[in-house]
Amino acid sequence: MGKKDVTILVFFLDFKMKSIIQLVILINVATAQMNLYDLNHYHVNRDTINYPSNAMIKSFIIPGWGQFQNNDPIWKSLTFLTFEIVGLSLMIDYNKRGEEVRKIFETFADKHWTLERWYNNTKAIFPNRWEEVLVVTHKLQILINGDYYYTDQLDYLNNNYSWNEIFVIRDRDFYENIGKYDQFVGGWSDANTDWYWEEKQLEDSTEIVIKTPLKADYLDQRFESNKMLDMAKFSITALLFNHVISGLEAVLTNQKQSREKLNPTTIETDVSLLYNPYNPGGVGGVAFTINF
Repeated sequence: MGKKDVTILVFFLDFKMKSIIQLVILINVATAQMNLYDLNHYHVNRDTINYPSNAMIKSFIIPGWGQFQNNDPIWKSLTFLTFEIVGLSLMIDYNKRGEEVRKIFETFADKHWTLERWYNNTKAIFPNRWEEVLVVTHKLQILINGDYYYTDQLDYLNNNYSWNEIFVIRDRDFYENIGKYDQFVGGWSDANTDWYWEEKQLEDSTEIVIKTPLKADYLDQRFESNKMLDMAKFSITALLFNHVISGLEAVLTNQKQSREKLNPTTIETDVSLLYNPYNPGGVGGVAFTINF
């Protein structure tokens, strides 16, 4: 629909500057009585009010919900919702499998690794520096009669308590340390006869790793568990991205639809003087033009 021009003409049959001044004052007084910023003076179509954040929030909660509100093609909602269901299923499955393997390798370690064996075998594996191995950086926590100690005091504690009184704390650090650090290799039940070492190539150096068949099996189990738990974390990250992308897509589409629905009206005004050669000064009236 094209724009329309409405022109209001006020002619002065007998030009007098005083008449123009009086008209201008009258217009100013009339318009001054109305607050141009008061919406009550205008007709507002409430149906055109749009809240794009609603679609975004809905998609943040349930991916695809905002697309459904926008009346988008159904495949959009189904795509985000399907990704959500698949992601949740993978997260639950990987987390469950990772925890199952974790329980398996912890049971395996409880069966094949003991503190007493570690103390005795360390002397055989490191005959020249076994005392140093016991007190190096990494330590295990020990409980004796309600009091807590660390393995760097084990030589002293062994001389004052029996092995039936000394208990190692089998927490998360314990299960990590006995597989990660060579100083604890003596605790495995096959360490006295089957221990061996292999080279592990790093970026700029070569690391010597001491293992036993049981320790190698234990490390493989831990690796499998950590891999499953890492996949569960990756699934959570993917789910978060799905929520964010669905929300952003919903709000952008909503705003685009709103711009297409709205047909904003631009009103332009103009005031000009009419020429009349027969009036003094050549002014024959005033023209008010409204263009919309």
